[in-house]
Amino acid sequence: MNDKLHLAPIKNPKRAIDVGTGTGIWAIDFAEAYPNTAIVGTDLSPIQPDTRPPNLSFEIDDCCSEWVYPKNHFDFIHIRALYGSVPDWPKFYKQCYDHLAPGGYIEQAEVNPVPKSDDGSITPGDPYDRCGRLAVRCGEAFGKSLMVETFMHEDMAKAGLTEIVKTTYKWPIGAWSTDPRLKDLGRWNLLHWIQGLEGWTLRFFTKHMGVGNPAD
Repeated sequence: MNDKLHLAPIKNPKRAIDVGTGTGIWAIDFAEAYPNTAIVGTDLSPIQPDTRPPNLSFEIDDCCSEWVYPKNHFDFIHIRALYGSVPDWPKFYKQCYDHLAPGGYIEQAEVNPVPKSDDGSITPGDPYDRCGRLAVRCGEAFGKSLMVETFMHEDMAKAGLTEIVKTTYKWPIGAWSTDPRLKDLGRWNLLHWIQGLEGWTLRFFTKHMGVGNPAD
């Protein structure tokens, strides 16, 4: 996103929420950029730092449960990397819509878990392709789609949201790109894959797909 915290054209929002805040890094950066905005970051896991800007608070909350905030409350709702986390996306978007203040914005950033290549080097059956498609099947098996990137704009529209804009970015794996910015992103993403792949796949593949089962 070219070092931008968001793409939505927000101006001096009073209240914002970071749904699925994780470590809270984005929420901290946003709170520092908008010191007059009251922002809350929610997550199931209390892994956020104790030191934070005064206009930011963290709460343990399940975004799939009924929201406890007032209706028409938030000027900005930020969502990122919730693929594989939500069983009922239409219900989730309806809650977002109901709690969004008039004139407010929702922004969601998701990835497609099936790697693709511009030059056709990732072919059917390639380890990257097989891993991604197994992950998609896992999501279907446990009832939480990993493919929200492909349908989120449609579900947002059904919930009542308007003026929806979809922007697509490339996220290389490795430093192969000749573009300096993409090369740097690729280095970081390769580290992301190396450190994260086992955690993303081990339980999914063994529990839901039977990978490694001697009976296969």
